[in-house]
Amino acid sequence: MSTPSPKSPPEPAAGAFSGWGLSWGGWLDNRHGEWWLLAQLALIAAHLLPPWPAPGSWGFAWPLPLALTGAVLFVLGLVLAAQAFGRLGPSLTPLPDPKAGAALITVGAYGRCRHPLYQAVLLCSLGVTLALGSLLHLALLLGLCAVLGGKARREERGLVLRHPQYVAYRAATPAIVPGLPWLDWRD
Repeated sequence: MSTPSPKSPPEPAAGAFSGWGLSWGGWLDNRHGEWWLLAQLALIAAHLLPPWPAPGSWGFAWPLPLALTGAVLFVLGLVLAAQAFGRLGPSLTPLPDPKAGAALITVGAYGRCRHPLYQAVLLCSLGVTLALGSLLHLALLLGLCAVLGGKARREERGLVLRHPQYVAYRAATPAIVPGLPWLDWRD
C-alpha cells in the first residue's frame, strides 16, 4: 500500500498576469500603489451608473451628434487600449510600481505618449460623458484625470530608478494628454 503524495502548490498564473505584485498585504498598506489602482477601478466601475441628472430633466433631448461622437470616442479608446496592452507584453502591471526586470517600452503607442493606457481610459470616459450628457459622468472623468495623473507620477518615480534612459524619454514625450498641465509634465 502506497501513501498518497502531497499535492504541490498551484503554479502562479502564467502570461501577462504573473508577477504583478498584488497581495492582500499590499491592499492594506499600499506598498505597490494598490490604492491608486483601487481608486481607478472604482471610478471606472462608477461609469456604469445611469446619467444624472438625466438630460431630459433639463427640458430638452440630448443632441444625437454628441451622443454618437461619444460612442465613437468610447470605441476609439478601446482600440487604443488594446494597442497599448499588446505593446507592453510581459511589462504589463495594473500597479504604479514597475515590474522588476521589465523592459522600457518607448515605441508604438508609447511613442505617442508615456501612458497610453491612461489616455485610452480617459478617452473612454469622455466618450461615455458625451454619449450620456451626464454631469455625474463629467465628475467621474475629472476624478479619473486626478487619479491617473497621480498614479502616473508615482509610476514614473519607479521608472526613473529602473531605467536611466527614462529621463530623456520623459523630456521628449507627452505624459497622458499633450498640453494639459496635470496630464502632461515634461522635464
